Amino acid sequence: ISIISFLKPGILTIHAKSGEHKFYVEDGIFEFKNNNLSVLTSSIFDLKKIEKSRLMNLIKVAEEEASKQEIDDQSRFLIDQKIEVLKSLN
Repeated sequence: ISIISFLKPGILTIHAKSGEHKFYVEDGIFEFKNNNLSVLTSSIFDLKKIEKSRLMNLIKVAEEEASKQEIDDQSRFLIDQKIEVLKSLN
């Protein structure tokens, strides 16, 4: 069965012959079709290569976004999810 769905901020784990690889994704969509998974995202980071300073900056920017009063509930949920995942990586 083909599946297309949205991604929320989180960790994407890929199990390959070369081992397990973990990435942080902020948003996007995925499609599972014919036993193949395609991920389309505008922002992805290899957890083995992300610098602590960049991680801290992403948290700071997300917290600034979350403090804005004019964002809608869906955006606030996604920003809160992003902050939670980023802090868990710290």
